[in-house]
Amino acid sequence: MDWITTVDHKKIGILYLMSGFLFFLFGGIEAILIRVQLAVPENDFLSGEIYNQIVTMHGTTMIFLAVMPAIFGLMNAIVPLQIGARDVAFPFMNAVSFWMFFFGGVLLNCSWFLGGAPAAGWTAYAPLSDIYEGLGMDFYVLGLQIAGAGTLMGGINFLVTIVNMRAPGLTWMRLPMFTWSIFITSVLILFAFPALTIGLFLLFFDRLFGGNFFDPSAGGNPIIWEHIFWIFGHPEVYILILPAFGILSDVISQHSRKRIFGYTSMVLALVLIGFLAFMVWAHHMFTVGLGPVANSVFAIMTMAIAIPTGVKIFNWLFTLWGGQIRFTTANLFALGFIPTFVMGGTTGVMLAVVTADFQFHDSYFVVAHFHYVIVGGLVFGLFAGIYHWWPKIFGRFLNETIGKWNFWLFFIGFHLTFFPQHFLGLMGMPRRNFTYPAELGWGDMNFISSIGAAFMGVATILFTWNIVVTSIKGEKAKGDAWYGDGRTLEWSISSPAPEYNFAQTPLVKEFDAFWAEKRNGNDRVTPAEPLGEIHMPNNSIIPIIMSFGAFIAGFGFIFSAENKSSLFVAAFGLAIMFGSMLVHSLYDDHGHHLIPDELKQKESKRKGAEA
Repeated sequence: MDWITTVDHKKIGILYLMSGFLFFLFGGIEAILIRVQLAVPENDFLSGEIYNQIVTMHGTTMIFLAVMPAIFGLMNAIVPLQIGARDVAFPFMNAVSFWMFFFGGVLLNCSWFLGGAPAAGWTAYAPLSDIYEGLGMDFYVLGLQIAGAGTLMGGINFLVTIVNMRAPGLTWMRLPMFTWSIFITSVLILFAFPALTIGLFLLFFDRLFGGNFFDPSAGGNPIIWEHIFWIFGHPEVYILILPAFGILSDVISQHSRKRIFGYTSMVLALVLIGFLAFMVWAHHMFTVGLGPVANSVFAIMTMAIAIPTGVKIFNWLFTLWGGQIRFTTANLFALGFIPTFVMGGTTGVMLAVVTADFQFHDSYFVVAHFHYVIVGGLVFGLFAGIYHWWPKIFGRFLNETIGKWNFWLFFIGFHLTFFPQHFLGLMGMPRRNFTYPAELGWGDMNFISSIGAAFMGVATILFTWNIVVTSIKGEKAKGDAWYGDGRTLEWSISSPAPEYNFAQTPLVKEFDAFWAEKRNGNDRVTPAEPLGEIHMPNNSIIPIIMSFGAFIAGFGFIFSAENKSSLFVAAFGLAIMFGSMLVHSLYDDHGHHLIPDELKQKESKRKGAEA
């Protein structure tokens, strides 16, 4: 019951990580099925219709339900600790954010059992998504709408948290790089997700109420959907990759025992990337016919984004240069990230060349580029962050031997899978065909690609095994878990962090606050206040009830296309949701306080356990 009603950011972070990993397994199974189908020419393992559903669900699941919650998991678990806060700004809303995401994901996956999954691609281009028969696209629209509402609330919450809840002395230019990356990411979420919300509402009205926004036969314009989707979609790429940049900066710095090189330029690069992320959406639409002027402007802006990205690559390399590098699993994933992401970035610049893009468009070259950025960048970064912060989150290390097998199998499998796809694209293989004739000569590279996917599948099984094994008998972690090399505030408290995070709010005197204190001979960060009462929020059942109401309403709207009486179900769900909001507004919950004697006992017990 505690996990269902919790508003503690650390537990919500764990719930995000668990849910994200569950959906990652679903998306991974879908990827394996795709590679089995394409392993040999003229394969009939899957029908074209089922293949379309699996491809759509693979992309949608991985982007919205697997990697996004993994990022939110690390945000929740680590950011408040890095800024010396006792919680996020809005703990109740944080719980609502998680449950909205979770029920949105469940609603989308219910489509498999209720008429078939969506099959118009993860970008849901109109008019295909507009006129597609069956309920699959309705599940897509409502599922993503509910999950997206949770993501938007989460972004706002972390924006307010980082602005208002930093410890005394923690100025903007002393923030850890991961927190900086989450701040920029939250700004992107704030401005990008409303575009998706509006687009899904318009698609919702088209499909359920005959709105005709995107149906050209009724005066609608499908190009508007492409603009709306990519105004959201391209910043979404940076919403995914910027946290990985932050993770890498912290991991490389700590596991090289060096301050991050060029901190100021790293921050400016993050800000510039965040700004440019909104200026390049139309490079996905070069072939639409926007005209040479528009294409040229977006091509130049797209190439320009490579400059701040290149700055970060050199900063990581110069941080490693002369450092005392420890080849932990976290650092291996970070080191594997650098060349892999550079390859993805290079093909991104190639795609920014308009005339070349006309040849690459809708081919497997784009699939290879996209996966080099998202998997080679983000997923490698997430693995680095998870191995790095696992001891802080759970109080136990993941097994390093299994972890290194996990890394090498995933690294080799990844390049075996996606490197040949560049050449398949150059040979003309379209990205969404479910089979191909043998005489085209694509069979060998597709077979290699499928072997690589098997490697990645085994690596994921090993990671799962690592979690199981270390949960039972993993090595316990101290507060400053990694060889006493912790640099930022989260490593100055016990592992896992207590419910109140910091018994006394820390006073930050310089960048890498904990490292600086240790350098001055202190074993803890100087407190900014005497030990006193700590206010804590109470758990609440309302967030899950409110989100469940949205889930029921989603079902009602989906089936209203076939049976108008389902609108009563939708009204019932909305009544639960808004009724829960009303109850929360009228019930004045003051939370509870932890008194100093209780805090002393808890701190003493924790120190005793670590000794």
